[in-house]
Amino acid sequence: MSKFETHAQIAASKVVAVIRGSDAEEAIQLSKAAAEGGIRAIELTYTTPNVQKVFEELQYEDILLGAGTVLDPETARHAILAGAKFVVSPHFNKDVARICNRYGIPYFPGCMTIREMVEALESGCDVLKLFPANDFKPSFIKSVNGPLPQVKIMPTGGINLDNINEWLAAGAVAVGIGSDLNKAYKTGGYEAVVELSKQYINKISQ
Repeated sequence: MSKFETHAQIAASKVVAVIRGSDAEEAIQLSKAAAEGGIRAIELTYTTPNVQKVFEELQYEDILLGAGTVLDPETARHAILAGAKFVVSPHFNKDVARICNRYGIPYFPGCMTIREMVEALESGCDVLKLFPANDFKPSFIKSVNGPLPQVKIMPTGGINLDNINEWLAAGAVAVGIGSDLNKAYKTGGYEAVVELSKQYINKISQ
């Protein structure tokens, strides 16, 4: 799969499920439930213990698998070899950008300032993660696109059913959701995550 195809799939799905499991099995269940509910892009975070097992379990599922909380190039390479089709960081790391470019994998670094965004653009990043998005309003995207019209932003952190369409209407290429899925799993298990995922998909289809 080319970088263009990965970007196109994420833009089409509009929602990326950010999976943070207390262990590998929980992450597997969260991922499968999100996918069953219609979320096709799954970001497996490296804060999940034994995340390699999660990649192995999900590699044949009909989903777009990515890696999250990637802090260094060593982790990025591990993720790519494990099957990640995109790599996400909470910050920008030039060495991670370099290794992702080497293997033709999209890198979505977390950026909060214009300076960080320009540096990420110069390193070949096409989509930038606004994190944590709950510190910003959706109008921030328009403000950024004034001087930097080429920037595509994926807000993550604080996105929920009440504000997701506001962010998408403001120009977000996609959004990342995570804590809502974890809360649903803890209160209602697998089926609750399936139902919540369906609600997100229905919401963006309105």
